[in-house]
Amino acid sequence: MALIERYSAYTRWRGEVATRVQQLRSWLTRNEIGDAHTDLRLQCVLDRLREDKLVVAFVAEFSRGKSELINAIFFGGYGARILPSSSGRTTMCPTELQWEAGQQPGVRLLPIATRRHAGSIAELRARADEWVFEPVDLDDAESLQRAFARVGETCLVSREEAEALGFPVDDSGLAGARPDADGRVEIAAWRHAIVQFPHPLLEQGLVIVDTPGLNAIGSEPELTLSLLPSAHAVLFILAADTGVTQSDLQVWRKHVNAGQGARRGRMVVLNKIDGLWDGLRSEGDVEAEIARQVGSVASTLDVPAAHVFPVSAQKALVARINDDAALLARTRIEALESALSEELLPTRQDIIRDSALLECGEISARAGELLHARLVGLREQLREMADLRGKNQGVIEYMMRKVRAEKDEFDRGLQKYHAVRSVFTSLSNRVYAHIGMDAVRGETRRTREAMSGAMLSRELRQAMESFFSTLRGKLRDSAGEINEISAMLEAMYTRLAVEHGLKLAPPATFSTLRYERDILRLERSFNEEINTFASMLKHSKGSLTQRFFETVALEARKTFELANRDVEQWLRVVMAPLETQVREYQLQLKRRLESVKRVHEATGTLEDRIKELLQAEAGLLRQVEDLDALRGALEDALGRQVPPAGHAARAA
Repeated sequence: MALIERYSAYTRWRGEVATRVQQLRSWLTRNEIGDAHTDLRLQCVLDRLREDKLVVAFVAEFSRGKSELINAIFFGGYGARILPSSSGRTTMCPTELQWEAGQQPGVRLLPIATRRHAGSIAELRARADEWVFEPVDLDDAESLQRAFARVGETCLVSREEAEALGFPVDDSGLAGARPDADGRVEIAAWRHAIVQFPHPLLEQGLVIVDTPGLNAIGSEPELTLSLLPSAHAVLFILAADTGVTQSDLQVWRKHVNAGQGARRGRMVVLNKIDGLWDGLRSEGDVEAEIARQVGSVASTLDVPAAHVFPVSAQKALVARINDDAALLARTRIEALESALSEELLPTRQDIIRDSALLECGEISARAGELLHARLVGLREQLREMADLRGKNQGVIEYMMRKVRAEKDEFDRGLQKYHAVRSVFTSLSNRVYAHIGMDAVRGETRRTREAMSGAMLSRELRQAMESFFSTLRGKLRDSAGEINEISAMLEAMYTRLAVEHGLKLAPPATFSTLRYERDILRLERSFNEEINTFASMLKHSKGSLTQRFFETVALEARKTFELANRDVEQWLRVVMAPLETQVREYQLQLKRRLESVKRVHEATGTLEDRIKELLQAEAGLLRQVEDLDALRGALEDALGRQVPPAGHAARAA
């Protein structure tokens, strides 16, 4: 299958890149060119390559064939229907299919009652005692089916209980679950399920998300605020026998497209086209009807017709189990798989590639700058030693005084560097004062107090809206401090280059726009999911407060945690070249002074010292060649050029 083959190739590519990055890392350590921070940065690159996940979400109303489509694409080789798929509701809670080495095959189920007290799903993932585990026997298809069927389990509760757990209830059944004759409501027994299954694609980092229908999606805000927006691909499934219903349109607009226009990785699947194969129509009539339905769906959802894929998931599964190539071709499933791999994998590969290029490019450039500085210093020593040939002690003493004067002048100039270092620390602290986790926790606490004390729904909404405006303000304030740091360091880089000839590339820039966009996206979702008149009427103040802090505030905290990590990384990186060059220049001045001293004190002959320096120069030039070779190997693996590192050193 195209998707499995392409994903396997993508996994091999990541492995090859990881090998080349590890080679660069080992070489830097072995030659004492890197440092602890450089080693940590390369380890982060390796971790991203090895732990990369691809999340594909399947979204639809009930009975559209989501689970059967997952069976057809991913489990056709098992000779049986693995995920439960029948008429009615088979997936009652959000379900993730994944695998990591060391897991026990089975299904982890989070009881629906945890919505009352236990926090968000993200917080509960690591708390094994909150989950029910159903093990599976991988050699027994029936065992797999029984375990996987548990995601469809339901329970009957009172209307009050259902509403307290976040399920909308409506006597007509249009806007929520309809109570039975006894006033009880059928709800999902589980809040979330994680299927741990060693499928070849899951082993390579693919994560499949199977979602319930509209009402169940809306009852779990974390799904729409976090899981679906972060998915790399979302397949929205419709049924050819129903077309786009009103509830389908609600799911599409509210949870898949969210009013944001065309988005990469969003595909529409028109399932159950086998219903048109009634034996009474010609093949041409069937094709014409499929084309008509595709056009209608594309027009209704406002997407290109090329993004709508007609398939028969059920017949595709049958074809794969029976190895029926003709039937498989008629189901059109392979066109969907090809589109999925062509849409998803190149985009993800570009992201991974760009990240590795940025980190490895900066590190190799710094290594090249360091080798350049060492060659410049060493060749300066060579010139000084050559100039001393045939000279008397007076000339040697003059040379020694000259080098010592240069060293003293540089040491005095370091006062400016230390002043910049002090201001840098002060500005860094101000950045963290704006976006540090203490500031976020303080704002979260203030918002919770304001919401708890609110007497009117207007005050409640104002407290939540203030939360977002304050967070955006913190990001903007931190951006101002970051710009000031960049300007100060650029001036220092220029001064050192002019006064002492240090070769330094301009400092790396940093922007907070990414995190501001994430907060804006979160606020938009909040306004659609929670900050509505209907939501205010439906939920109590306590329920709204809980939903806000277990979903919205949690996602905001994740954004700021990411911002803190990236800012910390940038602050370390932006100062590192300056610190390295200053240390290296100090060391070179010290070595020059020691060389002249040795000749002056006759502790070694001049020619012996020149010979040592020539050997050291040859060693440095070999290191330049090695660095270029490592960079070339990394370029070959990445398929794109890494910024040059060694050419400046070779020309020194």
